[in-house]
Amino acid sequence: MTADDTLRTTAPGHDLWPYRPITAPGGPAWPEGKRLAVYVAVGLEEYRFGVGRTEDIVPDVAAPDLVNTSWRDYGNRVGAFRLLERLDRAGIPPTVLLNTAVYDTAPELIRAAREVGAEFIGHGTSNSDSLVGMSAAGEAAYVAGVAARITAEEGAAPGGWSSPWLSHTTSTLDSLAGSGYRYLLDLRLDDRPVTVPTRNGDLLVLPYALEVNDSTTVVGRGASAAEFADMVVDEFDELLDRSADQPLVMSVVVHSFISGAPFRLRALDRALRHMTAHADRVWFTQPRAIAAHLAAAETAAGSAAQTREPTA
Repeated sequence: MTADDTLRTTAPGHDLWPYRPITAPGGPAWPEGKRLAVYVAVGLEEYRFGVGRTEDIVPDVAAPDLVNTSWRDYGNRVGAFRLLERLDRAGIPPTVLLNTAVYDTAPELIRAAREVGAEFIGHGTSNSDSLVGMSAAGEAAYVAGVAARITAEEGAAPGGWSSPWLSHTTSTLDSLAGSGYRYLLDLRLDDRPVTVPTRNGDLLVLPYALEVNDSTTVVGRGASAAEFADMVVDEFDELLDRSADQPLVMSVVVHSFISGAPFRLRALDRALRHMTAHADRVWFTQPRAIAAHLAAAETAAGSAAQTREPTA
């Protein structure tokens, strides 16, 4: 067994993906020799009124819940436009987690995202949906349908997927790879991209913030706008220092109706300006560019290995 084989063995009782510790050699440097790649994901979501799951800021509102519905709708009317504008001003290309229902309910928002060069990541049809409970065939049809809608609207298939409510089944990874998705945002198992096996080929998993995420932290844990901004800054500073050892990836996840609120946007802007002050050392990018860079590096390494003369 080679050293590489040892790194690829799985832990007892866990065969989802190979174990590879952070002490193992890292991947290629990012463009221009930069060591930290940062992407900012913006959730553009749509919910069905009174049906399925919802994200609520005011708990236990009796039906019909106009209060939380209006709070969420603020995101697609106001907050998302301001978030996209703020990221564009900062020089950070947005990564949009897109419910495809937004094509129908907020077409002006889609146009605004296109204008700032957003990458559209498949994020389900509606955020009232969940993959939980779907059959393998139903899930495969669902994720393929999302890809088909984005392809029809954008002229190119989405490379990435992020599940509504971070929900999965035992067949999700297989369904995604089988529908042509190349990378997954959802999981934080590493500070580096990780390749996981599926029945339909390998799938790249990019680091996805489960805590530097305004849904889990601001709504789920009640963190203040200032506390969330501090989390972004501290995560960035720590990973920037650690990236001296090997190239790393950082993500920030925000939602139109949460961080798009004026007081949270002002706090988030302070964190964005802190990060972009280090633009000479940091690659502010999108998942598609990270995946493409890794694929090109792998191809180059393979070509070099084939042309290398055998040693005596």
